[in-house]
Amino acid sequence: MRKKENEDLERLTVDDFKVVDKIPIVVILDQVRSSNNVGSIFRTSDALLITKICLCGITARPPDKEIHKTALGAENTVAWEYYLNTEEAILQLRNQGYSILAIEQVEGSISLNDYFPHPNQKLALIFGNEVKGVQQEVVNICDQTIEIPQFGTKHSLNIAVTAGIVLWDLFNKLKRT
Repeated sequence: MRKKENEDLERLTVDDFKVVDKIPIVVILDQVRSSNNVGSIFRTSDALLITKICLCGITARPPDKEIHKTALGAENTVAWEYYLNTEEAILQLRNQGYSILAIEQVEGSISLNDYFPHPNQKLALIFGNEVKGVQQEVVNICDQTIEIPQFGTKHSLNIAVTAGIVLWDLFNKLKRT
């Protein structure tokens, strides 16, 4: 087996990426404090053709050397917008026909295994702060909440890991429909 070189991967150019059809998912980062997590989510969003990222509150935004270190340039390909607060982003996306889903452990949440979006459904997924998660006032105005099943002693995953799991799962479910 030979490890593939970059040329073998047939990746899109930056210009091609900007015009290719994206999957109808917007990522909302609610008060994320780590620029490295933000950069990682940019990189995952690039890989999975996510429509855009909304950076809210204290969440760092490009240009930022720590974002760039983990995004590896994806901060220049994935569309992004900044909002002073998460509620403002939610209102705008809801008016554009997006279903608003918090990725959080709450009463009545749906297991990621059991969540199947409707074909062509527009989703806005909210990922929260590394310590406090998605703010309660934000959870209160969401349409649904999704939770990743966990079976060990810890009760949470790193936000970048969580985003990777959820985005990959929903990318696959939307691509199949």
